[in-house]
Amino acid sequence: MTRLTISLSDERHQALKEAAAKRGKSIGALIEESLEFYGIKSSRCAAQLVAQARMRAGMEEGEALDLAVVETRAERGAGR
Repeated sequence: MTRLTISLSDERHQALKEAAAKRGKSIGALIEESLEFYGIKSSRCAAQLVAQARMRAGMEEGEALDLAVVETRAERGAGR
């Protein structure tokens, strides 16, 4: 596992500590959970997901990629 150092305001750090404590989790676990929720994945992991979906859907690679781009943009636009 890799370690990461980030800079947060004192207020944000305190809020993060409180949120983690309320959930009975470490700050690291809370951040991991948040990244998972927001779909933050490596390119390799994302490519594997697209390949799996393409196999299940019976789509060609370009067709699957086009659909993934459209869906990603739609999802990101919905969060605004």
